[in-house]
Amino acid sequence: MGKAKKPETVKLVIGMLAKNPELFDNAEEFFVKKFGPVDYRSPVIPFNYTDYYNKEIGYPLKREFISFKKPVYPQKIAAIKLLSNRLEDQFSLNQKRRINIDPGYISDAKFVLATTKDYSHRIYLNNGIYAEVTLVWRKSGFTPLEWTYPDYRSSEYIKILNTIRNTHAK
Repeated sequence: MGKAKKPETVKLVIGMLAKNPELFDNAEEFFVKKFGPVDYRSPVIPFNYTDYYNKEIGYPLKREFISFKKPVYPQKIAAIKLLSNRLEDQFSLNQKRRINIDPGYISDAKFVLATTKDYSHRIYLNNGIYAEVTLVWRKSGFTPLEWTYPDYRSSEYIKILNTIRNTHAK
């Protein structure tokens, strides 16, 4: 029988999607107050993988990722997702989001995203939040799974997440 033990800490990653990239700075400022300094900021990159967000957020959309120097425990991701949802609401205008904020974490073995949507491959955490293993680490890089979103399958995102993971690897 295995013994329960405290989990290893993980690298907090926040993915942000908006028409107005200035919102990234506002969101980052909020998260820095909660989680400390950012140790990685991706370039702002075009988001053209789906039109799912266009009606609510606008077009053309941009994406940016940030990660934080201070590690967190993985069980905190549900609370962080609830926090990001509240921040999306604060930035909303006329009951429409202007930014989509996706928190996740990187461990040595995987990249996990938090979501409010249940599906067959997602595990319920608490308070209406689920977790999805989106990418797995194999040999020298992240690899997508059959359910991985198209943008997270892209070589551009994988390169960014590999870089972030390499700042965390023990």
